[in-house]
Amino acid sequence: MTGQVLSEVSGVVAAEREADLVAGYRELLARPLPDGLVRTELLGGPDGLWRIQTLWRDRAALDAVRAAPGGAPAPRLFREVGAEPELAAFEIKVRLVAQVGPEELPSE
Repeated sequence: MTGQVLSEVSGVVAAEREADLVAGYRELLARPLPDGLVRTELLGGPDGLWRIQTLWRDRAALDAVRAAPGGAPAPRLFREVGAEPELAAFEIKVRLVAQVGPEELPSE
């Protein structure tokens, strides 16, 4: 067991607010990242379903962000674009990380 935790905040975002969600997420990434954040992604899916998945060093790092004044930024961002966030956290039990060469990385 690694002790790492994956948090997921999801919500249905109206099509006319999706650009606001993406812009808001980019603004969050431009700020200093919280201690213990390992990786984070914004995922867009069918029917306006969006998710922010964040990998944390451990449960304590996630709990610290949730306890900060104003609460965690991801749920707040969903509320700002008119979506009611659903929150979940999962303990990483087994992991495999594939080695990807530079020629395999997607371009942005």
